[in-house]
Amino acid sequence: MLTWKEVINFSVNGNPTPDNRVEKTENEWSSQLTPEQFRITRQKGTERPHSGALCTIHDAGKYNCVCCNTPLFDSTIKFNSGTGWPSFTQPIKPNAIKYERDTAYGMVRVEVMCNTCDAHLGHVFPDGPEPSGLRYCINSESMQLETEAANES
Repeated sequence: MLTWKEVINFSVNGNPTPDNRVEKTENEWSSQLTPEQFRITRQKGTERPHSGALCTIHDAGKYNCVCCNTPLFDSTIKFNSGTGWPSFTQPIKPNAIKYERDTAYGMVRVEVMCNTCDAHLGHVFPDGPEPSGLRYCINSESMQLETEAANES
């Protein structure tokens, strides 16, 4: 289980090695994604709180990167944070997420990205529930839910 100390260490000293890499040109990403998905994942945008389709969904499954389909989070660690964005306590695997220090807007935060394709996902904060204390605050537009029912077909 990742801790805040490990998250900070990754953001300062380098990230875990991903299982594989997906790299495309901006034109390739743009043709694959909706304009809103492109704005959020490739241009580090943020969706309005409580506007994302995945905020209130609690179906069993995996939340995959909308850009490269890499599994990022499991539904079993999703929780209602009340912030207006889907929230999770841990990534599906320690090397699924990439961490970078973010000082935009006069704040110091830790940005989280897909470690496979560098898609912007959101941010992680040390105010989540126990046992990890982490809250991965993720844009709905950066993920797609692969339900367990879809896996059984």
